[in-house]
Amino acid sequence: MRLLQRSLVARIVASLLAITAMVLISIVVTMSVANSSRGDAAAINMAGSLRMNSYQIAAALLYYQQQPDASRREQVERLITRFRERLTSHELVGAIPAADDHELREEYRRLLARWEQELAPQVKTSLQEERLDDQALRETLDDLVGDIDHMVTLLEQNAESKIRLISALQILFLILTAAVVAIALYDIRHNLVIPLRQLVSLAREVAHHNFRPRSHLRGNDELALLGRTLDTMAKELGSSYAALEDRVSTKQQELQRSNQAMQILHDGSRFLYGGGNDLCASAAPMLRELETLLDIGPIQLSLNDSFDQQPTPVLATHSTTRPDYCRDWECHACLIEPHSLELEPDAERECLLLPINMGNELLGTLEIWHAKTTPLSDSTRRLLNALSDQLATAVYLQRRIEEQQQVTLMNERTIIARELHDSLAQSLSYLKMQVARLERMQQKNASRETQAAVFDELRTGLNSAYRQLRELLTTFRLKLEGPGLKSTLLQTTEEFAERMGAPVEFFYDLPPYLLNPNEEIHVLQIVREALANTHKHAHAHWAAVSLHFSNAQLLLQIEDDGVGLKDNNSPAMHYGLVIMSDRAQTLGGELTLGNRAAGGTLVALRFTPQTARLIARQPGHGARDVATTTNHRE
Repeated sequence: MRLLQRSLVARIVASLLAITAMVLISIVVTMSVANSSRGDAAAINMAGSLRMNSYQIAAALLYYQQQPDASRREQVERLITRFRERLTSHELVGAIPAADDHELREEYRRLLARWEQELAPQVKTSLQEERLDDQALRETLDDLVGDIDHMVTLLEQNAESKIRLISALQILFLILTAAVVAIALYDIRHNLVIPLRQLVSLAREVAHHNFRPRSHLRGNDELALLGRTLDTMAKELGSSYAALEDRVSTKQQELQRSNQAMQILHDGSRFLYGGGNDLCASAAPMLRELETLLDIGPIQLSLNDSFDQQPTPVLATHSTTRPDYCRDWECHACLIEPHSLELEPDAERECLLLPINMGNELLGTLEIWHAKTTPLSDSTRRLLNALSDQLATAVYLQRRIEEQQQVTLMNERTIIARELHDSLAQSLSYLKMQVARLERMQQKNASRETQAAVFDELRTGLNSAYRQLRELLTTFRLKLEGPGLKSTLLQTTEEFAERMGAPVEFFYDLPPYLLNPNEEIHVLQIVREALANTHKHAHAHWAAVSLHFSNAQLLLQIEDDGVGLKDNNSPAMHYGLVIMSDRAQTLGGELTLGNRAAGGTLVALRFTPQTARLIARQPGHGARDVATTTNHRE
């Protein structure tokens, strides 16, 4: 209780816990009552079906007496069995309270006794003697239906009583919750809202530099302690505010100059990072503005050669002549006259040498001259360090872009060379061997029939080589509407859909940057070869290409609804299938061909991408995995 008196937070928490507890108790009690009513509807439905079942038994007996035969007798016995099963079913018995003195339990026993002792023996006697006492059966049936109606009424009343109990409990807990909420709101208003308004008013006055008002809060809770603390703080702030104004006024000019310099650096960064390789046009205006603002200069930028690390001057703000390395004679950035420094004629200058480096790589140096009588302040030095970092970033990005362009060009050439070697070069080698074979046959005067077989192989090889050449030209001439493999495959499916005159569906579910360029070109060529076979041989009205990645494996499927294979085994490997199989082996995967269950052919390729292999080799080293993957793609 003492904690509740001294702590506003404790009182709020206690109110929330009380509300939460009542809500939880209400939910638990409601769920318990609702759970006890589970099955009541099924029991009512089951009890109601007994009434119809009893009438069906009476009607079946009447038909049996009119025309006794085995089928009608079996129908009567089947209805009796169904009535007994429903009467003793779990749906009905489970909804009856377990108490022996409960009215519903007594009614069930009465109904069960009437069935077993009255109706069931009468039905059995009628079947055995083939004689029906219509009057007695009707009376027994009326009594049984009356008991069933009474039992249904009791079941409905039992279910309604549970619903009324739930409603009463909800109203009770709602009243209790409302009472706790009202008490909590009263406490919050008098002990939180009003003191908080006073504190806000005090803070507003302090924000307007008025430190005279006080809160004068009394009590032992947190807001009272905060009010006394704010009163003390306002008193101390009032005494120190005047001293702070004096110190701020001395720093104002320096801060304004630093802000202007930062604005210059910010504006100049756009020209640095977007100016290409022309540092004169992009950096010279920014350096001159900094010279004017900070009273420094001249500034000279030198960059190290990437091979022999020899420094080469590339920019000087006080240059009077065009440098020897200048490539743009229409640019006059380095020839603009600098501002006049306010220095005595004999004033000495000293140089601040800043490195232009990125990590451990020294890219160059930045020479900044200034008057020796006016040393650079700490804020100016920080600004110049930021300038050197910006220049280093710009130079580094320019070099990386050039290197990446070279790597990209080499990768494209490597891919083209590999594709020519894997397809066209092999075909030409095959044709060369066939020509040598034909020469030997001619030297031995072989028969025309024997040479004709070689000519057929040469013709087939030439057609295959020509087709592969056209496929390679088509592949490398694809116009990419977006980056990556997905755009290329989408164009391929649209191309073959137009050629086949049938829809080719496309499903793509791969994470970005999963495949390297070599893997992408192999996957693309396998898809094109499979679709070409579908176009030529399948007579299909539909095809689909799907790519999925799961469990560190990529699954590629090309399927159609065409004529399929003669059997479910892979066909004899002709040249296109051999190339597809070789590509699958190059990827370290498995290529399978077979018939679809719904008809048609299915070509499936499953392999582990090189990126997934690199990650699997270094488990638990996420940063190293990402770096390795990035380097591999480069």
